[in-house]
Amino acid sequence: MKDTREVTIYDIARQLHISPATVSRGLNNHPAVSKKTRQKILEVAQALGYRSNTFASNLRRQHTNTLGVIVPKLNSHFVSSVLAGIEKVANEAGYNLIISQSLESAQKEVANANTMFKSRVDGLIVSLAFDTQDLSHFNPFFKKGIPVIFFDRVEQSLPSSTHIIIDNEKAGYQATEHLIQQGCRHILHITGNLTRNVYADRLKGYQEALKAYGLPFHETDVIVSMLDEKSAWETGRQIANMHPLPDGLFVANDTFAAICMQALKEKGIRVPDDIAIVGFNDDLVSRVVEPPLTTVHYPGQEMGELVARHLINHLQGTVPLTHTHTIIIHSELIVRQSSLRNPQR
Repeated sequence: MKDTREVTIYDIARQLHISPATVSRGLNNHPAVSKKTRQKILEVAQALGYRSNTFASNLRRQHTNTLGVIVPKLNSHFVSSVLAGIEKVANEAGYNLIISQSLESAQKEVANANTMFKSRVDGLIVSLAFDTQDLSHFNPFFKKGIPVIFFDRVEQSLPSSTHIIIDNEKAGYQATEHLIQQGCRHILHITGNLTRNVYADRLKGYQEALKAYGLPFHETDVIVSMLDEKSAWETGRQIANMHPLPDGLFVANDTFAAICMQALKEKGIRVPDDIAIVGFNDDLVSRVVEPPLTTVHYPGQEMGELVARHLINHLQGTVPLTHTHTIIIHSELIVRQSSLRNPQR
């Protein structure tokens, strides 16, 4: 039967006939232990399969060197880019990550937050789920003085928290304006849950662009969706059966836009000749779909690096988080063939 007992410094001490305190100091490269003895300690530790309990050690120093991250879903190019940025900065600063996904469920988000709190993370990074409204599950963090930074999907009414976003209203305006400048006069907007800032603000931008160019806004031209694959096919076929056919489509993410485009093409509708399409996020699919998709570049990795750096700077005492504030980073409209009716523009 295998011995599953964890090897301790006492096992190493017994084998070397030295004190556990000497073993502990040797494992931590204490100058009071000679180089020769330190080497013997390391050799025996490796042979016995000793694993340092860094979690317990960090707890004694009142920190775990661990950051928690809660995102809506992991199977997203944007989220993957953000996580890559967070991990890069965190690793460079000596922090580990615990990553969880809410799967767009407020209930799952609450469970994730409780797990992070019990895991004693030093700080928390969050992008909210579709249906999160009650944010009291973050109160334990605020009461304990554990910093929480929100990115992308945020709730600006929370006290003493930082929000890192793009200007979604401006991005929505630019996307809609581009379609108008290409000659579109009946533009649909497909969006997500409008209780979330990202979708509500993009809708505002869409409405402002219509108003600026003297075009009417109709509530029936806004389609609110879960933005999943099934909904994308259904929405594409729904649009294909509209009479009259809209001539422009501004979609809240690229994957949904690409699937919509395919559904329209299967019905014989030409893109961009019959319907010009703009997506959002600049995901990989926007560059490989045919025709390539006009989109808004959302700098995910840059956002992730900024989020992590800001949180770590606070943990290290260089940046206070004593009040609520928002950091806005730059986004950019990337024009490709899916929307180009007037190439000179």
